Amino acid sequence: MMKRSLSLLVAFVMGSTLLFAQKVEDGKKFLYYEKYKSAKDALESVLSANPNNIDAVYWLGQTLLSQTPKDSVGAKNLYQKLLQQNGSAPLVLAGIGQIELMEGKVNDARQRFEMAVNLTKGKDIDVLNAIARANINTKLGDPNYAIEKLNQATQVKGFKDPETYLLMGDAYRKLINGGEAVQAYNKAFQLDNKLAAAKHKIAKVYLTQNNPDFFLPAFEEAIAADPAYAPTYFELFYYWYNRDVNKAAPYLDKFAANTDAGPEVEYLKTDFTYAKGDFAGAKTKAEQLIQQYGEKVKPRMYKMVAYVNDTLGDIAGARKAMDTYFAKADQDDIVPADYVELANIDTKTPGSELNAFTNLQKAVALDTVIDNKVKYINTAAALAKKLGNRKEEARWLGIAYNLKPDPSQTDLYNWGQAHYQAGDYQTADSIYCGIYQSKYPDQIYGYLWCARSKQAQDDSVNTGGLAVDAYKLLAEKATQIDSVKFKSQIVSSYFYLVQYYNDIKKDRETAIDYLDKILSVDPGNATALKFKDILEKAGKPASQPKPRTGSSSAAGGSGAKSSSGK
Repeated sequence: MMKRSLSLLVAFVMGSTLLFAQKVEDGKKFLYYEKYKSAKDALESVLSANPNNIDAVYWLGQTLLSQTPKDSVGAKNLYQKLLQQNGSAPLVLAGIGQIELMEGKVNDARQRFEMAVNLTKGKDIDVLNAIARANINTKLGDPNYAIEKLNQATQVKGFKDPETYLLMGDAYRKLINGGEAVQAYNKAFQLDNKLAAAKHKIAKVYLTQNNPDFFLPAFEEAIAADPAYAPTYFELFYYWYNRDVNKAAPYLDKFAANTDAGPEVEYLKTDFTYAKGDFAGAKTKAEQLIQQYGEKVKPRMYKMVAYVNDTLGDIAGARKAMDTYFAKADQDDIVPADYVELANIDTKTPGSELNAFTNLQKAVALDTVIDNKVKYINTAAALAKKLGNRKEEARWLGIAYNLKPDPSQTDLYNWGQAHYQAGDYQTADSIYCGIYQSKYPDQIYGYLWCARSKQAQDDSVNTGGLAVDAYKLLAEKATQIDSVKFKSQIVSSYFYLVQYYNDIKKDRETAIDYLDKILSVDPGNATALKFKDILEKAGKPASQPKPRTGSSSAAGGSGAKSSSGK
């Protein structure tokens, strides 16, 4: 009887262990699907039965660090409590190392990681993954160190863990190496063709590159692999959110059906109400959620109120709501568009216009997509032009030009024009005479505005002749490129040279030569004909008085009279 009871007890303990392990796996699965409430509930259920379950402690900590807002204090307390009882729990050592990285204790964290590796002799894939995860998910984490540990994991006998390759892809993304990231994600998918996260993350790489031809199919492949993977529905909803509300709607419905019920879904529905153009409805819903959840409400609902107020013309209300949003939002949750909206409010608030430049600069600094940076910069340049601040416009256009991988001729022209209009003729000179002429030697504008920029640096009568060589080159190039189309530029260049050589250098002959050049291009030019006549007449010697003719007295005059008078 005792033997039978013992057997039943062992069976019960083993069954309980399997049950707890299954629940830990449930928690991990919920976390994978980004169902944070379900993950937290499942893992807390395991710990309520066994507070020392290392796996449950580690993954509950990861859940707390993954949810929004992050509960780093809760995760730290959880990890420290277990380490007080079991200081050699490798997974939790990796977890506390992650916390230390978040706190800036880089050396302490590295010691934790190496201790965890040593305790498991570098053979525990879960521990190596945890160390990599810590270095990937923290700002001060070292992605190269993460890749080193992940490669070590792939060498463990019997390795077949797709999560290792998922993490490796994340590490390469942190290094901004999209090619290697995609390769790693593909390896993960080869190990598990139901792993929607692999295709989802590939799509995210191409999304960062703003390549819809690649990221949209990859997102659809993620859904095909696992129709329950809510994060992909979320991404597709937001992609279509500002493009086509009709396409966005079904993705919102599918996201809501595959994620935890709660305020997050209500926030998305509020966003969608705004996107559909029901601004008053969006404001009402956002204010209801603020009232309902109080201090726990997501700060973005204040941002929603700000957007609606801005759209409806209540700029003071928009400013107040946006200020509240920035005061309450976690710094990591602030996106470039938030600073753009604040700048937009600045432009509509008398006396605050200059603050818009500061906020647009913050948006530029925060965004990682070049096209977005250029868009914000062009917004700043347009604002500067509107305010009549051409010098500030020129500064922003210069930033955009130097930021673009392949700036256009128009970009260069506009940059030079902004400096010229701002009265910064030396910089305009360097742009047109240097960069423009070098990059576009067959275009007239570099030569034209080079000459004008140099002339603008001279005095009103061109005493210094600063633009002489530039106008000679302009006339030459205009003749070569299209003498008919650019006749007026040729003529005006020669007139500048006529004035300079006649008035400043006192070289009438050279001035006449340039008048002849004008007439060779424009034979009927009345001004050139008039001045040529004037200069040619001015160049003839002065006429001598003609002698009188007739009587000898006229010829000899007084001499004859003197002789007869002797």
